Amino acid sequence: MTDLLHSEVEEELRASVRALLADRCPPEAVLARCETAEPYDRALWRTLARDLGTASLAVPEAAGGAGASAREAAVVLEELGRAVAPVPYLGSAVLATTALLALNDGDGGDGEAAKLLAALASGERTATLAVPLSTAPGTGAFPAAVRADGAGALTGTVTSVADAAVADTLLVPATGREGPGLYAVEADAAALAVTPRTCLDLTRPLADLTFTGTVARRLAGPRDAPAALERALLTGAGLLASEQLGIAEWCLATTVAHLKDRRQFGRPLGSFQALKHRLADLWLDVVGARAAARYAAGTLATGDPDVPVAVAVAASHCGELAVRAAEECVQLHGGTGMTWEHPAHLYLKRAKADQIALGTPDRHRTALASLVDLPPPAA
Repeated sequence: MTDLLHSEVEEELRASVRALLADRCPPEAVLARCETAEPYDRALWRTLARDLGTASLAVPEAAGGAGASAREAAVVLEELGRAVAPVPYLGSAVLATTALLALNDGDGGDGEAAKLLAALASGERTATLAVPLSTAPGTGAFPAAVRADGAGALTGTVTSVADAAVADTLLVPATGREGPGLYAVEADAAALAVTPRTCLDLTRPLADLTFTGTVARRLAGPRDAPAALERALLTGAGLLASEQLGIAEWCLATTVAHLKDRRQFGRPLGSFQALKHRLADLWLDVVGARAAARYAAGTLATGDPDVPVAVAVAASHCGELAVRAAEECVQLHGGTGMTWEHPAHLYLKRAKADQIALGTPDRHRTALASLVDLPPPAA
């Protein structure tokens, strides 16, 4: 059983990240940036990844990292969710880094994976996994959208890739004559088109990638690529629950503060019993989500055999909770919550986008049913 309480080191990490985000990423700053030509805050990402070292948390010291674990990464993601921070942490420090960690560098890579991993850990470069953000773990099927020829050139299109707009390197699952492989493509490569999509979440833009004979470096072949992809998706789904928890915590705290201050009929809105009940129910669900998200992170950190079950529980519960918490935040703020100037809509959009990302709650519940030998949920 993993410890669901944070250690002193984890609390210090939380305090550092929260202080940075409070100073550099307040809601008004996110609102001002989200519809500009630069929705990502590159300066904040450099500070977060390089100066605070959060990009290296899951990377062993021998590989140039901090030698921490998924638990520390979950702490960071919870704070990023609380701030809806427009930084590519999920794509680079979670999905891409986990895929590289899973690779056997001796399988046709000539150490390329290790070099790229060290660059990501140092914050010098940013990467993302070139799969649709909606891709769920546990499907058992290797993506077939991109083909690799005998020379390693890639052809095909991948839609709705998160963090592709700011990635220096793309990790592309592709199938060639030898079978599945994982390839590295530089973002400035010729014959690569990165097309932004109109998406719901303005703080995590998506893009389509089109490869037309694009030069790539193979990092892994059939022996390692499928397992690396699956590990990245499973880890991403498990840690995304912590981001969803952070969203829900912000929405609950902000709504409680509003109902304490806002008065109607000479009384604070929070004194009305019906609103108390709604907030009490939400608080109980947040407590449950905190336990589920931290347990998932703990199993990922230790390589516990219970990882698939823990991830399915956390992803299914936290995905729905974040949306409900954001909806309550909008509704209980009344007319203010419906305005563009209030940040509640950013949290609702991030929560809804996260609910679809890396598998929907229904998809994870179906996976959970098979893992614990229960009949799948009714359609």
